[in-house]
Amino acid sequence: MEEFRQTINWYPGHMAKAKRMLEDNLKLIDAVIELVDARAPEASRNPDFDALFASKSRVLLLNKSDLADPATNKRWISYYKQKGVEAAEVVASGANAKAQTVRLIERATAEQVKRLEAKGVKKTVRVLVAGIPNVGKSTLINRIAGEKRAQTGDKPGVTKGKQWVKITPHLELLDSPGLLWPKLENNALAEHLAFLGSINDEILDLESLANRLLSTLRELCPDALFARYKKLDANTPQAALLEAVARSRGFIVKGGEIDGERAARIVLDEFRAGKIARVTLEQPPKEESHAENA
Repeated sequence: MEEFRQTINWYPGHMAKAKRMLEDNLKLIDAVIELVDARAPEASRNPDFDALFASKSRVLLLNKSDLADPATNKRWISYYKQKGVEAAEVVASGANAKAQTVRLIERATAEQVKRLEAKGVKKTVRVLVAGIPNVGKSTLINRIAGEKRAQTGDKPGVTKGKQWVKITPHLELLDSPGLLWPKLENNALAEHLAFLGSINDEILDLESLANRLLSTLRELCPDALFARYKKLDANTPQAALLEAVARSRGFIVKGGEIDGERAARIVLDEFRAGKIARVTLEQPPKEESHAENA
């Protein structure tokens, strides 16, 4: 994973600009909806957000929860609630996302709205939708708005600047560019981000990345992995995992060599689409899990 740290332009200039934009607009915002990827809630959560949004009501949504392990989703929600953070599962593209998110916004801003109503003012609630690249912010806004209002894409970095989206006469959402943090220090979490596609594939060694993903999935969900790729099993050597996938799918080129790049893209695409298994790469810290079960 060290090679990723050396090759990634982790915090390019537009990230610093995006952070300044958020800081400049905080005075306009009543609450924050923060999205993380349910498959890696720790890796996909910007640690700078706690300080940046400390003065705002905040809700944390575990997006893509349908791709993660259901039991682990619940453990993460319990963990965040122990930390005093309101959290919920969501599927940004799902039919229930709008009602669920609006309900959470109403709960988070109820005191502000009630206080102004007592003064005869009908408040327009303004909510920032925040997260790192590729966690589904624009998809969620489009679902709530009922039409395609915010830019979306499969690659990180599609949203370039701030976009206010009017939902009702008294609710507006601010879409924002995915915001990373300046220094990537934890190699394991960096690897998880690469697995998820939050780091641009074009600057990574995809074959090495896919092989590491296969190794991780063999530990987390071996039965599902072996069912998906028939020539891969518990005895396949670490260095031959991607080759086993290539041979399972018949990705063979002239001379009997495998097409490693094609196999790597298939592994990454199928994992990200949830076609291998519903799996979560990270568990909540053990001490919190113990407290939960006490």
